[in-house]
Amino acid sequence: QAITHAGFGGGTDVTTRMMLLRARRVLKQDMQLVNKKGGGGAASMDYMMSLPADGNHTLTWTTGHAVSMALGKTKVKLSDMQPLARGTDDPQLFVVNCKNDIKDAKKFISTQKSKSLKYGTTHTGGIDDVSAIAFTKKGGLKDPTIVAYKGVAPIKTNLIKGDIDVGVLNLGEALTEINEGKLCVSVVLANNRMAKIGDSPTAKELGIPVSLSTVRGFVTKKGAPADRVKQLEAGMMKAMSHNYYKNFLTEIGLDETSVVGADEWGKQMEEMLAEMTAQLKALGYIN
Repeated sequence: QAITHAGFGGGTDVTTRMMLLRARRVLKQDMQLVNKKGGGGAASMDYMMSLPADGNHTLTWTTGHAVSMALGKTKVKLSDMQPLARGTDDPQLFVVNCKNDIKDAKKFISTQKSKSLKYGTTHTGGIDDVSAIAFTKKGGLKDPTIVAYKGVAPIKTNLIKGDIDVGVLNLGEALTEINEGKLCVSVVLANNRMAKIGDSPTAKELGIPVSLSTVRGFVTKKGAPADRVKQLEAGMMKAMSHNYYKNFLTEIGLDETSVVGADEWGKQMEEMLAEMTAQLKALGYIN
């Protein structure tokens, strides 16, 4: 089983499917995608812990899971999970309707200095609204009005309709509409501009020091046999070195540096949980 917490077509779902394309062949076994929604990833972690530690399942662990753990939505700890490999390191974007003049980043900031903007997110108390609130706090802007939706599709629909001002999305989630000229990226929350949308500035360039990414990687339940863990890591790394996966990364504005093995991924998971805990405390989500 390949467990995810995300609906069909979202970044986590697509990343998992792209990894599985070749991993099934490399590992010589079928892997069924299992969706366990709820609690911002808490339900998917709890489900994984109900399974035997035999290395016959994986969980796609994301920044959202770090948020859920920081908020105490699950009792699962990082020590309960065995890191395998990272699949994507995908910056948060502020996406707007191309017909809206806030597609210009400086206009975006000047507008929000005088009035609140409506930000569409996939849930509250997660990476999306942390991104919106951290950006506005550090930029001295008006507090955002958060409008939470169940998934990526309604955010894009309501941006195009004009019911919200900003969508907090990843490039892969909005790429079709960006290519069609319906949606534009105003601000990138990354250390560097993204190759695919090189005209869109980073928050740091605009004087607002916020850099947040949606990270997606794979884990299994701790206690799986060591040789099986090595087999899974090697199989995933081989699958994600294939041109199919490399092309997928290129299409979403990323590159092969997104893919790292268990050691580096495990360290990043620890850093991410610590960082999200600190940010959620600073933003008042955690007492």
